[in-house]
Amino acid sequence: MTINGSRPATVRTTTAVLALLAGTATTTAPLSAQETVQLTGQDRPLDAGFEEVFRVGVIDGESWEMFGWVQTVGFDEHGNLYVFDGAGDPFNPNMRIVVFDRSGTFVREFGSAGEGPGEFTMPTRYAVMRDGTTIVGDMGHRAYQVFDPAGSFVRMARPARGLGGVSLLATILPDPRGGAIFTGDFGVSGGIGAGSRGQATSRPVTRLDVSSEAMEIDTVVAGWLPPRAEPGEGLPEVKVGGRTLDPASLYGDRTLPYALEPPLLVAVLPDGAVVYSDSSAYALKVTRSDAKQVVRVITRPFHPEPVTSAIREEFNRGEEASRLSAMRQGMAMGASLAVSDDAVVSDMPELPLYPEVPVLRALSTTWEGRIWVARRGEELEGDGPIDVVTADGRYVGTFPAGTTEMPDAFGPNGLAAFIELDEFDVATVVVRRLPATVR
Repeated sequence: MTINGSRPATVRTTTAVLALLAGTATTTAPLSAQETVQLTGQDRPLDAGFEEVFRVGVIDGESWEMFGWVQTVGFDEHGNLYVFDGAGDPFNPNMRIVVFDRSGTFVREFGSAGEGPGEFTMPTRYAVMRDGTTIVGDMGHRAYQVFDPAGSFVRMARPARGLGGVSLLATILPDPRGGAIFTGDFGVSGGIGAGSRGQATSRPVTRLDVSSEAMEIDTVVAGWLPPRAEPGEGLPEVKVGGRTLDPASLYGDRTLPYALEPPLLVAVLPDGAVVYSDSSAYALKVTRSDAKQVVRVITRPFHPEPVTSAIREEFNRGEEASRLSAMRQGMAMGASLAVSDDAVVSDMPELPLYPEVPVLRALSTTWEGRIWVARRGEELEGDGPIDVVTADGRYVGTFPAGTTEMPDAFGPNGLAAFIELDEFDVATVVVRRLPATVR
């Protein structure tokens, strides 16, 4: 082990089974043989004083600079910024794409509501390829709509074998090599798991070829699937005429994930390799671009916190409990068994919690290949420090908690976009330039 001023200690080992990785035997899936890189546990602070390049989005101005609902932005290889403006709520068919050049000058906008090709009926997910090709998942069309760099409609892309196994609600990430997107339930923790308990054995990441109308699908990662609650556990009872319905007859084999379960965090490296985290430990798994196996696991000695009664009380007081209760209510109302108008839904039972709180909260990659890793903060759902590491297992440093948010999009030459909301929830997109060390 070598320690010097420019690179903290790194220990590399190779092992056949990593079930005890990072000291959490209960939360880490077994892996095949690969390199393990153990990074230092001592943070080296990074300066978050990024240079501001431009900002777009105002309360009152030209139509192209007044945004409604913005959750997704992206860059192309020329540094153009693409703002996916929903102009209201999610699934609003009036979603548009507004494009600005690398100085913040308005270039064009495209997209409108309608039933025809190139028009939106229920847009859900969005991505920009490096060449400026834009992908929009549209549930109304049951397809991914593809637009060329000028914003002209090119094609509807659908799975060659039907939509089975492909959700247009799932997050999409562009393949830096072009022609494809990666999709899956990235970043989802505590979401509704409706469906048969026997259907899912992993949390897959799939690569969809959007270069033709008939998409080919390839599963590139089979992320570990945490255990689920028993059927009906955590779901409300329904009473009709004083009789409590059997949960099995009402919900079938629908199940809930445990709240606070480890999310599947995914990012894509410049060569098309995938880096992901699927456990509650600090463990980044790096694949090869030409293969599906994990070739490297990058760890730091930060461990999940066991769920105590104090944590449970904090969680139950938080907004997350209210959100999940509303989701469970909706799930109850959408149960497979129709019930009469006099049905009474009981108060929500206590949510089943995962036994430990995951270390990591978010994961992203820069255009040059740095990996940004957001850790949990001191509060249960609070943001913490952000580490920067490389895919070959070098530690660059850490932005202390509160000094920067995770960028909403990375771009070429160190560009990074941050979506900011004012007190009226009006969105502004701020583009900053990152120093070379963290790009």
